[in-house]
Amino acid sequence: MLIISCAKIRFILRNNTTNMDLTFATQRLASELADERGMQRAYGDRARRLKRRLDLLTAGACLYDVPSGPPTHRHELTGDRRGHFAIDVTGNWRLVFRPNHDPVPKTADGGTDLKAITAIEIVAVEDYH
Repeated sequence: MLIISCAKIRFILRNNTTNMDLTFATQRLASELADERGMQRAYGDRARRLKRRLDLLTAGACLYDVPSGPPTHRHELTGDRRGHFAIDVTGNWRLVFRPNHDPVPKTADGGTDLKAITAIEIVAVEDYH
């Protein structure tokens, strides 16, 4: 079942367990990523893979469930994008997001606790290389 409201997408499994929540940094991103037609119009040939990446993000219960290996290659960003994560879409294009928790869950050694991140905010779909 898919519920879309207030720029928020939440996927709910048949057994009524809630998966990771997605929100969007802007209303424009929300409308571009709300359905396949909007994705196709905004991102062209990248739309199909972008949809698969969004489905992958919402399939798990937490960010730890998103694979860090190919083809998605979930990775934490550095520099001026510190605190953000990205997954590969196509070529140099990435889906950029950040944990939607205040404060962001941390591990004992100060790293980001991926198992505790259950909500993310999509920030951009871009080629930042």
